[in-house]
Amino acid sequence: MTEYAGACLCGAVTFVVQGRFDHFYLCHCRHCQKDTGSAHAANLFSRSARVVWHSGADAITAFTLPGTRHGKCFCQRCGSALPDDRVEGMLVVPAGCLDTEFAMVPDAHLFTASRAGWDDALEAVPEFGGLPE
Repeated sequence: MTEYAGACLCGAVTFVVQGRFDHFYLCHCRHCQKDTGSAHAANLFSRSARVVWHSGADAITAFTLPGTRHGKCFCQRCGSALPDDRVEGMLVVPAGCLDTEFAMVPDAHLFTASRAGWDDALEAVPEFGGLPE
């Protein structure tokens, strides 16, 4: 069985995801922009995988935006996004919380009508391996 290890930024919460991912989506909706502080969320979805919490389960907080299906789980100490298994039969894993490398390429961009104006033509932006000097 495939396993992917992960943790929050402060290391209080650690876990493994056991199983495979069905989809990998980059969501550009306004809700995802707000809760990531970025142009989009990058989430892996699975109907069969499960998350096993190794440490810090007591530090996990969940939030669902009232009147929507938009929700997230996160570490209450550092705010890092964490896997969400609150919807029966669906595991949502923020790609950035995984420590194990995975080779999956995103399946699609979602809600591109809400795409941030500054999230265009990014291939022309200079790249640095670390902070610029």
